[in-house]
Amino acid sequence: MKILAFESSCDDTCVAVVEDGRRVLSSCVSSQTDTHALYGGVVPEIASRMHTEAISRLCRNALDDAGLTLADVDAVAVTYAPGLIGALLVGLSFAKSLAATLGVPLIPVHHVRAHVAAAYLAFPELEPPFVALACSGGTTAFIHVEDYTKFRFLGGTKDDAAGEAFDKVGRCLGLTYPAGAAMDRLAAGGNDRAYEFPRPSFADAPLDCSFSGLKTAVINTVHNLQQKGLEPSVPDLCASFCRTVSDMLVPRLLKAAELTGCTTVCVGGGVAANSVLRRDLERACAAAGLRLCIPPLKYCGDNAAMVGALGYYEYLAGHTAGPDLNAYATMSLSTENE
Repeated sequence: MKILAFESSCDDTCVAVVEDGRRVLSSCVSSQTDTHALYGGVVPEIASRMHTEAISRLCRNALDDAGLTLADVDAVAVTYAPGLIGALLVGLSFAKSLAATLGVPLIPVHHVRAHVAAAYLAFPELEPPFVALACSGGTTAFIHVEDYTKFRFLGGTKDDAAGEAFDKVGRCLGLTYPAGAAMDRLAAGGNDRAYEFPRPSFADAPLDCSFSGLKTAVINTVHNLQQKGLEPSVPDLCASFCRTVSDMLVPRLLKAAELTGCTTVCVGGGVAANSVLRRDLERACAAAGLRLCIPPLKYCGDNAAMVGALGYYEYLAGHTAGPDLNAYATMSLSTENE
C-alpha cells in the first residue's frame, strides 16, 4: 500500500511516499529555518504562507522521486494535530482536496505519535509493545506503545519541552535559531562538568520532569558571569547543559521500561538527534539489557515519512476521516479515551 503523506505542523513543509508503513520511497522537506532565524523563532503567519508556497511543488517532487504518479497513490495521510493551527490547516486542506480528487482514503495522523512511528522506518522488524521517549521543541513525553495505534502517556515535562529549552538557552548564548545542532557541536569541545545545573524530580511522579528551572539556571549563570566582567565558556555551558538534559531523560526512560516490563525502548523527535543523549542511551540500554531503537537523524526532525509510517497502521485499524476533518493546535498524546 502506497501512502502519500503530508506534514506541516510547524516550520517544515514535508511530503513523502511510504509503502506498507516501513519502506520510504521518497521523503522531501522544504525548510524555513533561514527565514525564521531572522526573528529568533518561528513566526506562525510566515510559516503558514511558506507552507502554501511550497506544498504543491513538494508533492510533485515526492511523487517524482518515488517514480510514481497520483494514480499510484492508495491513500493520503496528513498531520492534523497538534501544532501551529495555521500551518496545520495548509497541509490538511491540501491533503483533503487531494484525497477527494483521487477517491482514496484520508488518514488523520497525530504528530507526536508519528515521531514514535519513525522507528519503524529504521527498524523494519520492530513491533509493539515498547516504551518510547518523544522529545522535540514542543513535546517531552514517556509513552507506552501498547499496539501500533494504542498509546498510553506515562509522564513528561511539567513545563518547557526539552527542545524548547535548547532554543531558549541557545538564544541566551548568542546562537542562531534553531540552536540544538549548534549546541551539540559546541558541546563536543566543552567540559560537561564545568557547571552544575538543577535536575528536578517528583517523588509522586517519577517519570515527570521539568526544564523551565534548568533553562533559567543557565541564563542566570551567564548573566552573573557577565555582571562580574567575565566571559562565559560557551562550549562548557553547552556541554554541561546537554549532560543535564541527558541525565534527566535517560534514567526516566529506563524507569518507564521497568514499570511496563518492556525490553525495547525507542526515541523520536528533534532532540533525539543530540549526540550526548544518543551516546548515553546506548550505554545505559546496553548495561540494562534493553534494545534501543533510535532512527537516523533524517527521521528525528519533522518529516512526512513518519506520518506515512503511522498512517499505514491507522488505516489498518480503520481510522480514516472525511472532508469535515479539522486541525487542532492541541491534542492528547494518549489514545486511552479515544
